[in-house]
Amino acid sequence: MANEITQAAIKALREKTGAGIMECKSALTEAGGDEEKAIEVLRKRGLATATKKSGRVAAEGMVDAYIHAGGKIGVLVEVNCETDFVARGEDFRSFVHDLAMHITAAEPRFVSKEDVSQSVLDKEHEIALEQARLDPKNAGKPEQVLEKIIEGKLSKFYQETCLMEQPFVKDQNITVGDLVRNMISKTGENIRVRRFIRFKMGEGLEKRVSDLSAEVQELLGDSK
Repeated sequence: MANEITQAAIKALREKTGAGIMECKSALTEAGGDEEKAIEVLRKRGLATATKKSGRVAAEGMVDAYIHAGGKIGVLVEVNCETDFVARGEDFRSFVHDLAMHITAAEPRFVSKEDVSQSVLDKEHEIALEQARLDPKNAGKPEQVLEKIIEGKLSKFYQETCLMEQPFVKDQNITVGDLVRNMISKTGENIRVRRFIRFKMGEGLEKRVSDLSAEVQELLGDSK
């Protein structure tokens, strides 16, 4: 009997190949659940485009800026491709600008899961574990069940903080990673989001909050 094709297996194959969900499911079914054989199936069909190009050097590209909210929020993002020809193309420039707009709206902290440091992961694991243990619904559950809950919370953490894992703001049915893979397929080149930085006016600064009532009371007290 063929192995059951799980959503996790489909997602893993999709991330490795850039092929669509249905194509990945079909390839896994044909391969009896074997990932390596499924990749071969997709390559034969000409669908495993991202895998073929991911190892190629991407040293061209562009840096784009997006300013929002009357100058209150700004983003710089660098996206690399292989040739200047693609970098100068309207499709690529529009794609990079969309990424800058997405970063402005979605506030990612990292480009990908690989950029999350071990210390950050350890802290998130610690918080998730404490939350799971304090939840009355989890009372008496074994440690391995709590670990499954923690895995789910970490997965959500990645989706919220890693650019490539976030749902694309213009189309919530795809992730930014899907958007990048689609651009790889369209241009025929390796494309990589290298880095970004997001500025928000006043972020990190303590703002003075004026409490007129408290000030009046203080003045009245001093005058007595």
